[in-house]
Amino acid sequence: MNIRTLGRSIKEGVRGIARNRMFSLASIGTITACLFIFGLFFFVIVNFESSVNKAESSVGITVFFTDDATSEQKTAIGDKIRARREVSEVDYISAAQAWAKYKKESLNPELAETFGEDNPLDKSDSYTVFLNDVSRQEGLVNYILTLDGVRKVNGSQTEARGLASFNSLIGLVGGSIMVILLAVAIFLISTTISMGISVRREEINIMKLIGATDFFIRAPFLIEGVIIGLAGALIPLLLLRVLYIRSIEAIQTRFAVLSNILIFLPVNEVFKELIPLSLVIGVGIGLAGSYITVHRQLRL
Repeated sequence: MNIRTLGRSIKEGVRGIARNRMFSLASIGTITACLFIFGLFFFVIVNFESSVNKAESSVGITVFFTDDATSEQKTAIGDKIRARREVSEVDYISAAQAWAKYKKESLNPELAETFGEDNPLDKSDSYTVFLNDVSRQEGLVNYILTLDGVRKVNGSQTEARGLASFNSLIGLVGGSIMVILLAVAIFLISTTISMGISVRREEINIMKLIGATDFFIRAPFLIEGVIIGLAGALIPLLLLRVLYIRSIEAIQTRFAVLSNILIFLPVNEVFKELIPLSLVIGVGIGLAGSYITVHRQLRL
């Protein structure tokens, strides 16, 4: 396609939208409605996934050493654990730190004073290991148990499996809902654009009779579909951005208790993914709907 043909296609595409305002507005409205609903589900899914991921990152395992483990062995154990890809953080807890924490959280001051300078948790120093993928906890535990100098590993298998299953469920449900919405959007857009192009069947037939190529006929309609899809994607993005910001503000000001439980992702972080995704879907739907319907007309 040369520049002249491209300019003509864009011009004719814009004219087509203007000539068929009702069909064009119906198509834009359909894309807007579908992508708005898509965006709402996207908000819920990404924030749920973020909450689950934060919960996963707080589930750690504790590695205890044998009584005869040397400082060099303990350092080597820590280095080997940090080298694992599923590990996000490794913290060393000394025996003194473990005893201080236990006294603060589990003993009353009078009972703690009876121990004096003694540390009943002597030789109980350990590593606390956090994972970036809690579903791989069992494999990591089995690996750590094979290292020299490791006596015991305490893990949270029940919590890990529960969080992993819940995360998979969120992904499955979210993916299914999005696929259904996209299928509905494509069907509605295809039907709407088909009605609009059917009105111009005579125009297409005349162009074919005078020798116009299929590409020359198809290009303006494809441009029209792209413009409709782009407009149908931009409108819900603007509405969704305002809605997301206002919703967060409302929850933080009116429901202070919930604001401590529900931690929302920053608006820029959410829309960094939503904007390109919505634009691709909107333009893709408009382009696909136009291509399918024009191709059908050209075969008549």
